[in-house]
Amino acid sequence: MLQKILIFLLLVVLMSSCLKDETTDYSAIDKQTIENYLSSKSLTAQSTSSGLYFIITSPGGTSHPTINSSVTAYYNGYLTDGTVFDHTTNGNPATFPLSGVITGWQEGLQKIGVGGKIKLLIPSALGYGSYAKGTIPANSVLIFDVELIGFTK
Repeated sequence: MLQKILIFLLLVVLMSSCLKDETTDYSAIDKQTIENYLSSKSLTAQSTSSGLYFIITSPGGTSHPTINSSVTAYYNGYLTDGTVFDHTTNGNPATFPLSGVITGWQEGLQKIGVGGKIKLLIPSALGYGSYAKGTIPANSVLIFDVELIGFTK
């Protein structure tokens, strides 16, 4: 009987430790990761209440896309360690509905106009969250350098 109780308790402990990993709030971890990255690169960024950090290097035109816009952009996406996971090539910008991309892009690209350039530092909750995507590990902070080429409303 004692052996059954010990096995049961061991199972409860193991299951609860797995649950903690699945429910970890990465917002504080991501914030520290982003702030460390900014400090290491001597960069100053603005942040939003959602946790998005951004640096507008060129504001572009006065008209900005909305969540309902289709945008055309050049971009370079990488992790905080510099690993590039996606990019456009010169002469081949990407075009997509803003409503169909990660939340960090949805929020960030509305801050610039055509010709604008922005660096987005996206916490995992505004990216792919707890899911791995291709070569992007789960719970990753994503960095994008984006140039907005155009948009349609």
